[in-house]
Amino acid sequence: MPLTPRSQTRQGFDRPSRAFQNYETHIPGRIIMVGHHLSAKTQIRCIVKSISLYGAVLEVSPHLSFPNNFFLEILGIRDEIGCTVVTREEEIVTIGFNMLLAEEFLLHVLRRGHETTH
Repeated sequence: MPLTPRSQTRQGFDRPSRAFQNYETHIPGRIIMVGHHLSAKTQIRCIVKSISLYGAVLEVSPHLSFPNNFFLEILGIRDEIGCTVVTREEEIVTIGFNMLLAEEFLLHVLRRGHETTH
């Protein structure tokens, strides 16, 4: 499963082609909101529906609100990933990671997701 970027050609300056491959998943996770003095204050459950080196698509309750910047924790992986909301429509939230994921970390997440769904 190669994690190399897709074609870098552009369809126009305002609409670049997707550079990183998305992987469909169904991994439980948590949105961790940062409180005063960078303390982890509140956590919200979510499902990571797809993930790439750049970002992910999450499913959350449409009735819950959370800030544009937060940490994402994936079930079974202790690392917290800094995230920024790109779009939100009802329960579907598209996020960008504040730093690209390392390929090894993404492979670890995908393996972990495979273990939790089987």
